[in-house]
Amino acid sequence: MKRLSLLRITDCELRVNEDYAMKTTLVTDIALLRHAIAQARRSGRTIGLVPTMGALHAGHLSLIKAARAETDFVVVSIFVNPTQFGPKEDFNRYPRPLERDLELCGQAGADLVFHPQPEVMYPSDYRTFVEVTGLQDVLCGASRPGHFRGVATVVLKLLNLVQPDRAYFGQKDAQQVRIVQQMVRDLNVPVEIRVCPIVREADGLALSSRNEYLEAEERRQATVLHRALTKAQRRIEAGEHDAAVVRQVMVEQIASVPGAVLDYAAVVDADSLQALDRIDAERPVLLALAVRFGSTRLIDNLLIR
Repeated sequence: MKRLSLLRITDCELRVNEDYAMKTTLVTDIALLRHAIAQARRSGRTIGLVPTMGALHAGHLSLIKAARAETDFVVVSIFVNPTQFGPKEDFNRYPRPLERDLELCGQAGADLVFHPQPEVMYPSDYRTFVEVTGLQDVLCGASRPGHFRGVATVVLKLLNLVQPDRAYFGQKDAQQVRIVQQMVRDLNVPVEIRVCPIVREADGLALSSRNEYLEAEERRQATVLHRALTKAQRRIEAGEHDAAVVRQVMVEQIASVPGAVLDYAAVVDADSLQALDRIDAERPVLLALAVRFGSTRLIDNLLIR
């Protein structure tokens, strides 16, 4: 790891990566975050926000770099959001390599990292949550009840705190992206949502912080997600319009790999996220998968326009 120097200025931590020109400020307090944002606004800078849960990889960095290219002041949030984890999910296990994440943020061009503790975002008397009905209970929402209520709530809080001109999300979390788009539109939040492409390994596996949970054999097995999606895509491109047939292509591909346990394989309308009977060439289609390998649940998708 590159050497970092740490200076304390009032109650704010300023981390300087001495091997790179970029300086990244680490803020854990809402008042200091708002102060930094206000300073950026006063100097006429546009603001980009990249919400993350940390454990950064090249997919996250592509979002930070996109924000760096399109806005003047880039904020990255690193917050493992407890309200989107179910009681039997991996909240305590979720990786939190903060020092490494800060270095990567500096390299990618972030100006400020907001890393609050849970009690900062959810005080003891917290009572308010956001739901996006119709979109939150399908696909991942069917097997993770309450997950997207937590996602929508924390994203809206971050948008309110940072008030960015643009916020950056990855297509890998397609359902999350669609829910955020709907929430922003319905609640008149003045922000542009930018969706960036999935970043994959050479063998097609979509980058995910949870990939590091995989054992070596599970890692090899996990490439079946992308194979299943691309095989279904080719079937559509060959003229197949029956969504059930296309879904079965994915189901059979997943079933061909021992140890892969299918949560869902779906062919849905990309806007409503509702299951399709027939594939219409005039409307975008989302192919989506969730598969477990041991104790690790991975998702992937392919958007067909």
